[in-house]
Amino acid sequence: MERLYHDTNKLLQEVQNGLSRVEQASPENVHHAESEVQTMIDRIVSNLERLDILVNKEPPTRKQNARLRLDQLKYDCQHLQAALRNIQHRQFMKEQEIKDREELLTRRFVANEDNTSILIDQELRHNTSLHDAHRGIDDLLGAGAATIENLRNQRSVLKGTQRRILDVANMLGLSNTVMRLIEKRTSQDTWILFGGMAVTCIIMYLCYVYLL
Repeated sequence: MERLYHDTNKLLQEVQNGLSRVEQASPENVHHAESEVQTMIDRIVSNLERLDILVNKEPPTRKQNARLRLDQLKYDCQHLQAALRNIQHRQFMKEQEIKDREELLTRRFVANEDNTSILIDQELRHNTSLHDAHRGIDDLLGAGAATIENLRNQRSVLKGTQRRILDVANMLGLSNTVMRLIEKRTSQDTWILFGGMAVTCIIMYLCYVYLL
C-alpha cells in the first residue's frame, strides 16, 4: 500500500508539471500535451480505487490515518482535474475567438447595406455572449475554489475537535473507578436524604400529637 501511495503522489506531481507544459504548449502541440496529462490522471484515479480497497483492509489502529491520507490524494486529484478543465476551456475560447476573427475578416459582405449591418450585429452579439460565458465560468471556478478552501479549513477544525474528543474519552476511560464511586456516593446520599425527611416528619407528627 505504501508503494502505491507514493507512486500516486509522484503522479500527482507529474500532472502538476504537465499542466504547466499544457499552458505553455504551442497550438500544434497543446492537444498532445493535454492527452498526456489526461492519461496520468486516469492512472491516478485507478490507483485511488485500489487504495480505497486496501485502506478498508488496514487494521483499526492504522485505518483512520490511512483514510485521511487517501482523502488528501483524492482532493489533490480533483483539484488537478478542475485545473485541466479550466485550461481546456480557456484554450477552446481562445481558438474560438481566433476562428471567429478569421471568419469575420474573410467574410464577403453583400452589397446590400442592411444585410451587412445585420451580419455584423450577429457577430458582435455572438462575441459578447462568448465573453459573458467565459466570465461566468471563471466566477464559478473561483467560487468552487473558495468552497474547497473553506472545506479544507473546516476539515482542520474537525480534526482538532476529534483529537480533543479522543483525549476526553481517554481521560474518562481512566476515570471509570472515580465515576463508580461518585454514583455509589450519590445513591447513599439519596437514601440519607429520604431517611432524614422521614425522621423529620415523624418528629413533627409526634410534636403535633403530644404537645397540642
